[in-house]
Formats: sequence, C-alpha cells, structure tokens
Amino acid sequence: MTPAAGQSAAGANPASTLAGGRRPPEPESLRRRRAVALSGFEGAESAARHGLSDPSAGVRCAALTALARQGRLEAADLLAALADPDAAVRARAAEATAGCGDADLAEALAGALGDSEAPVVEAAAWACGEHPAPTPDAVSRLCEIVRSHPDPQCRETAVAALGAIGHEAGLAAVLAATEDRATVRRRATLALAAFSGPEVEEALERAAGDRDWQVRQAAEDLR
Repeated sequence: MTPAAGQSAAGANPASTLAGGRRPPEPESLRRRRAVALSGFEGAESAARHGLSDPSAGVRCAALTALARQGRLEAADLLAALADPDAAVRARAAEATAGCGDADLAEALAGALGDSEAPVVEAAAWACGEHPAPTPDAVSRLCEIVRSHPDPQCRETAVAALGAIGHEAGLAAVLAATEDRATVRRRATLALAAFSGPEVEEALERAAGDRDWQVRQAAEDLR
C-alpha cells in the first residue's frame, strides 16, 4: 500500500516537524506565549511574571522580555533564569543582565560563560562587555573563551567584550585573537583600541597587511 497523500513512507506528515526534527509549538503554548508577550506592551506585570514559571521555555523567554520591557525584571528573576534547564531561557537571561550592576548577577553572569551551550556563552560574553563592573573571574573566563572555545562566534563576541572592558588582563588574549580566523581577527583588531604599548602597535602593523580587507581597514582606522 502506498502512503497516503501528505504522509511519508514512515506514515508521518512532513509538515508535522520543522527543520532539524523539531516539532512546531503546541497551539496552547503558542497562545500563552503571545499573551505573555502582549502583557509587556500592556504593562500587565502579573501576567508577565506568571509566565516565568510556565512549562514552555518559549513562554518563559517571552516573560523575561515582557518584564524587561516594563522595567520590572528583578535580579532574582534573572538569577533563576540563568539556572533554567533550557538553554534559550539561559541565553535570554544572560542578555537581560547587560547593564545591571547587581553583584550576585555579575557572578552568575561570569558562571554563564562556562555554559555547555554556545548560544548561552555568546549571550553572556556580550553582556559582560556591557556590564558596568564585570568581575575578574568574568575577564579570566572571557580570555579562556577567546583562546580555546570551539565556536568561532563565541570567540568573536568574547574578544569584543574584552575590548569593551579594556582591562589589561585581557590584552594577551586579544593579541592572540589577531591570529584567529578573519571574523575574529577583525574584532580583535578593533578591540586593540582599548589598549596601548609596543605590542599593540606591532599587532596593528601586522593587521594592516592582513589578507582580509576588513582587518586591514580596521587597522588603518586605528593607526
């Protein structure tokens, strides 16, 4: 017997899954997600806060965004979300810590730099670059990411964060990143603007002759 129209040989409807084998959101969770997202524009804090404990990760992400939009996102909310079992929620929480001066959040953000999921690490690295007072541990972890993280996007974001922070402890990692792939070298070259010294001048000189034109342009802009 041949498969029914709209079904695969295994009997599954191809439209029932998304790329990567993921299933589309359940209609009820999608409805809750939309309601929570809307609460952010309506100033309905209780509805947004209720979404933080929703069983759907998508709803929890929407709740963080809604509370941030209302200016009602508290440090305790972010600390809990940074420990969420879902990587998407942890990444959203890391992004939302940018600009927050809470000491406990700064420590938790540094911890997020060691997350097993690259999107969380990238979000945490970006947030560290925006943080008013990143911890020494955060700077150290950013240096480790720049030197050894397998995801190039994480290395790129981390070296940009080191440039934004401008702490001398990050200079060696930034210099090392000028030997990475082109996208990372561009960020590293721009990050050198936060530092000074003969090593920096030598790195800019090398970058001015880089095979990538954007690296060369960045070096010329800083010389």
